[in-house]
Amino acid sequence: MGRHKAIVLAIAMLAGGMINARQAAAQTFRTYRCTDGTQFIVGFYDHDTRAFLQIDGAPVMLERRLALSGARYSGAGITLRIAKTGATTVKHLKRPATACAVVEKPML
Repeated sequence: MGRHKAIVLAIAMLAGGMINARQAAAQTFRTYRCTDGTQFIVGFYDHDTRAFLQIDGAPVMLERRLALSGARYSGAGITLRIAKTGATTVKHLKRPATACAVVEKPML
């Protein structure tokens, strides 16, 4: 009986690893540079409505909010808007909203 439990446990662990590998592959990261000098990285994961930012050296999770067109995410004093056309703005803390563009080569 103990051997069967070990086999079932091993199969479950392998299946869990495959699911995690598939979830890890289903992600998108973009690096942005804005007109005011702000730079950030945003990550999106399939099956998750949030946006994950790395801005000012700190990780920030933004919840998806209602938007008339495109997508809007906000939280922790940050608002990220991505229009259907791809135009992107970020409003960071008390600074005004600024236009941002995807950087082809990631920042180091």
